[in-house]
Amino acid sequence: MTTTVPAYGTDAADAPLAPMTIPRRATGAEDVRIEIDFCGVCHTDIHIARNDWGRSSYPIVPGHEIVGHVTEIGSAVTRFAVGDTVAVGCMVDSCRTCPACADGEEQFCEAGFTATYGREDLKMPGHLTYGGYSTAVTVDQAFVLRVPEGLDPAGAAPLLCAGITSYSPLAHWGVGPGQKVGVIGLGGLGHMGVKLAHAMGAEVVMITTSPEKGADATRLGAKSVLISKDHGAMEAAAGSFDFLLNTIPVGHDTTPYLGLLKRNGTMVLVGAIEPLEVHGGGLIRGRKRLAGSLIGGIAETQEMLDFCGQHGIVSDIELIGMDAINGAWERVISGDVKYRFVIDLASLRT
Repeated sequence: MTTTVPAYGTDAADAPLAPMTIPRRATGAEDVRIEIDFCGVCHTDIHIARNDWGRSSYPIVPGHEIVGHVTEIGSAVTRFAVGDTVAVGCMVDSCRTCPACADGEEQFCEAGFTATYGREDLKMPGHLTYGGYSTAVTVDQAFVLRVPEGLDPAGAAPLLCAGITSYSPLAHWGVGPGQKVGVIGLGGLGHMGVKLAHAMGAEVVMITTSPEKGADATRLGAKSVLISKDHGAMEAAAGSFDFLLNTIPVGHDTTPYLGLLKRNGTMVLVGAIEPLEVHGGGLIRGRKRLAGSLIGGIAETQEMLDFCGQHGIVSDIELIGMDAINGAWERVISGDVKYRFVIDLASLRT
């Protein structure tokens, strides 16, 4: 048995988002039914809806930064109760048996995790998963997260992708007091990286091509700003960083940034899913590491939410109605948002 709910989505790569009605499965024994209150807008939503990566299946209802409240639970659900404020991120299932899943790193599931939208819904054969640009969703309790009390639910929504994407590498590589950390690029990911690294106790430097972003970076928690186009400043900073979080979303030459690292330093890529230029000498001299990171597993995502609850960290957002989404997407593409759009799903219920 299924129910239908209103949503915004698209049937083709070249079509704008438009109202549609989508099915949601009935609440099974392990399921949590969530009324969606807010959903963040991620650039990945745009890439997938417009088939930029060549593997999209339609129709697509985007949205994987979901915050809402529980309206129904299955008979076997023990972790949540009706009325709880909860969240859903980029995954709604995985194989749960491979080594990655056994280690709590479902984002690296060897069978491929079930994405919140655009993948086959194994619990509703013949249907795709549909995301948070809708009024409700049904998710297995194992992939539902608890939002700490006191966090603004709208500002918390982008934590489910931008937040965990930044938090996971900072936590994995042990960023903390006594370290100098550079965050490269000040966008949706970068602004979260600055906030989180600062809360972890590191000295944070914002590395950007745009001097005008300096004041904002300082407000977010950066101690200083390094302009990457200033060759003199880059030379003066060479060999001084313990860790670099690289959020640049497009292909680029990593060599100038590798030069900033100390011996044994690490730069982690979280933005560019495309070819990069890497000079081997920049790695060999100083035994430096160039690594990558995806989102985080469910346990780590809950750890991140709890950390943000303890430190009062949410994303800087601009709240919009559902009918403004196509214009918001164009602004995301042009970089005209500080730093994340969030959809108020009450606008889809009226």
